[in-house]
Amino acid sequence: MAEDCIFCQIVDGEIPARVVYEDADVLAFLDANPLAPGHTLVIPKEHHETLGDVPPESGEMMFAALHYLTPIVEDVVGADGSNVAFNNGEAAGQEVPHVHGHIIPRFDDDGGRPVHAVAGERPDLSDAELDDIADSIADSAGEE
Repeated sequence: MAEDCIFCQIVDGEIPARVVYEDADVLAFLDANPLAPGHTLVIPKEHHETLGDVPPESGEMMFAALHYLTPIVEDVVGADGSNVAFNNGEAAGQEVPHVHGHIIPRFDDDGGRPVHAVAGERPDLSDAELDDIADSIADSAGEE
């Protein structure tokens, strides 16, 4: 646990939260500044700042909770769908340095945009550049 982390303080019960799910590894609670009714955060109880810091088993437990909770949240608030996403690092908009997944209920008339809209303008990449990026990612992923 990180003493100065608000999410660790929620896990420890030092700060109140509207907890909607808890197991041995994961805690889920309503976002204090929701983007939609039912906006839920799912966190590992252990402190990890970004997705790259999360051990595989903790990541599996976090995804299992997201998988379980997403249809429940959608049903409870009558959502037509949801965005499930992570802001990974400060440049991506991560405000709390404790990894957390968002379940953001979406409604047909909410005026929101898809995940593809979060990165601003799309880069103009050639086929060769895309091939190089794909090859580099595949090569790096194969190193594990």
